[in-house]
Amino acid sequence: MKGNTRTRTAIAGAVSAITILALAACGGGDTDAGGDSGGSGGSSGDTIRVGFSQLGAESGWRTANTESVKASLTEDAGFDLTFVDAQQKQENQIKALRDFVAQDVDVIAFSPVIETGWDEVLQEIKDSGIPVVLVDRTVDTTVDDPYVTWIGADFKQEGTTAGEWVKENAPDAKIFELQGTLGSGAQVDREAGFGEVVGDQIIGKASGNFTRAEGKTAVEAALQAYPDMTMIFTHNDDMGLGAIEAIEAAGKVPGKDIQIVSVDGVRDGLQALVDKKFNYVVECNPVFGDQLADLIKKVADGEDVPKETIVIDKAFDQTITQADVDARAY
Repeated sequence: MKGNTRTRTAIAGAVSAITILALAACGGGDTDAGGDSGGSGGSSGDTIRVGFSQLGAESGWRTANTESVKASLTEDAGFDLTFVDAQQKQENQIKALRDFVAQDVDVIAFSPVIETGWDEVLQEIKDSGIPVVLVDRTVDTTVDDPYVTWIGADFKQEGTTAGEWVKENAPDAKIFELQGTLGSGAQVDREAGFGEVVGDQIIGKASGNFTRAEGKTAVEAALQAYPDMTMIFTHNDDMGLGAIEAIEAAGKVPGKDIQIVSVDGVRDGLQALVDKKFNYVVECNPVFGDQLADLIKKVADGEDVPKETIVIDKAFDQTITQADVDARAY
């Protein structure tokens, strides 16, 4: 679309000068580290060439997010999408970003695996004049104005909401915190928000890397290390589902002997809530591909966009019904 670097540099400069909105600042698709193109393989007319690097397919949430992105950034909608699954490896993601620069795409979008380690590649992208849209997760970088806009959930508020439920409903709980990928925005902020409310009730922490298998392994170890544990706060549903397996294998009743408070709100997680194996779930809505598409169009056209767009989340307790779960889009 906006084919030359000079034009794109002007666009990026114009957009970076927008007024930042006062908003607070979520953790499938292709299973290899290669890319696939959602368009005809070249830019023509008003088609926007987008390079999107998804961090992986580690959970039901990520799968739903990928599906939403692909369903919105279609050729019919005016996009030529090159999608790359980084398989939760930062080196794969950095390579994909450099490939997007070499392909001279109009806009680069990505969900960073972790927050740090992006300085060099972000500077290269900035020097190329290609605008960046961050999706779901954030970065911690020394590069000035490394991205035009970010869209995702308020991770810290998710942790705070979970902590407030615990404070009101289980003020004496002895909590094991099942963390996501260490260093990721979701892990850092959910830990911070939850800890500010009920940090004195946390007796141990370990990472399950946002996966069901590693969540199960972490809880198996925690059951041995913290026999007085009465609650698990898990940073996503998949790890919580792994925790259920570990708790049941130990002869305990999830949701009763050991309560589980989770973040995500995917169908399997809410089913566990209906089944009384989860006690509370804070939603992290993955279905915002349409909002992302709208942002990318505005960025490509040089329009002003908010620096941050917060995806609205809900929260659910055990009053949720089977009909609610069956109607879930993800």
